[in-house]
Amino acid sequence: MTPSFWKDKRVFLTGHTGFKGAWLSLWLAQMGARVYGYALPPSTLPSLFEICGIEAAISLSTIADIRDLGRLRAAMTACCPEIVIHMAAQPLVRESYDNPVSTYSTNVMGTVHVLEAMRDQPQVRACVIVTSDKCYENKEWVWGYRETDRLGGRDPYSNSKACAEMVVDSYRNSFFNGDGKTAIASARAGNVIGGGDWSRDRLVPDILRGCFSPCEEVMLRNPEAVRPWQHVLEPLSGYLLLAEKLYLGGKGFQEGWNFGPDTNQQQPVKKVAEAVVDALRRGKIIVRHDPDAPHEANLLQLDCNKARTELGWAPKLGFAQTIAYTADWYAAWHNGTDMNDFTGAQIRQYAALGADHL
Repeated sequence: MTPSFWKDKRVFLTGHTGFKGAWLSLWLAQMGARVYGYALPPSTLPSLFEICGIEAAISLSTIADIRDLGRLRAAMTACCPEIVIHMAAQPLVRESYDNPVSTYSTNVMGTVHVLEAMRDQPQVRACVIVTSDKCYENKEWVWGYRETDRLGGRDPYSNSKACAEMVVDSYRNSFFNGDGKTAIASARAGNVIGGGDWSRDRLVPDILRGCFSPCEEVMLRNPEAVRPWQHVLEPLSGYLLLAEKLYLGGKGFQEGWNFGPDTNQQQPVKKVAEAVVDALRRGKIIVRHDPDAPHEANLLQLDCNKARTELGWAPKLGFAQTIAYTADWYAAWHNGTDMNDFTGAQIRQYAALGADHL
């Protein structure tokens, strides 16, 4: 990724009030991009968006629903973007069981709306649609899923992301392949951790809530589930690199791309909890299985060799560093540190790491 590439680029970013979106907004602003955000209000209290003053850091923040095509089209037209990054989503598996219709309408029709609005924006050179590692039909293989593997998804969230991938492919082939300008790709990553996430039913926020509660009890419901944990800056660096490649190299990068940690960095839920508790020096872990809990996969990992080979992307942080970045952020927040400065410093520290740092 070339930081100077982003200076003065007009970027339309959906989901900028969310966990990943707030980190990406701050990173883009640091590099001098003109960021135009479009999203619902932050869904948690506290939120990274408010703690870091993201609204003041970007060019414009539009609070609106991705399912409102008219409002979305007007917002995109007003900013005349060169690059579109679509991250707005209903991102939780368990929530998708409770509200499947809302999940599908947000994740599938929201993607349709972004691409439909782009049809009126011939100046858009690059578009990255962020889906999920859960878009694959999960057979709980011990090896990672490649971009050519079958899409699927048992739960409504995972299935909606597979549907979004097919929407991207259809719109790209039906409406954008003949214009010679707009290049569109999808990015698949998941299980990101890092400072500033307070979503319910996510591992690290649940751990933090337990650690900072009066009883300091950290409840785990599926301690042996293995996930490709990575710091939030890792996939974001992949999205930015992919957008840059699309902008400069065009059609050659119009595919799906996996962004995940090396396979030796996969860890079970319990080990993540133990590492965070040790780093914070507080909390005690209690395993409490819920026999009535909805189905969740026990094993899922990505093969990211394509991104390594064709994009030159690679993760920079090992598991211990990922935990340290995350725990340090929450400890600083708990101690009343200026989190805009602290978060910006973590971004600069990460960006300065060499590719061979891991």
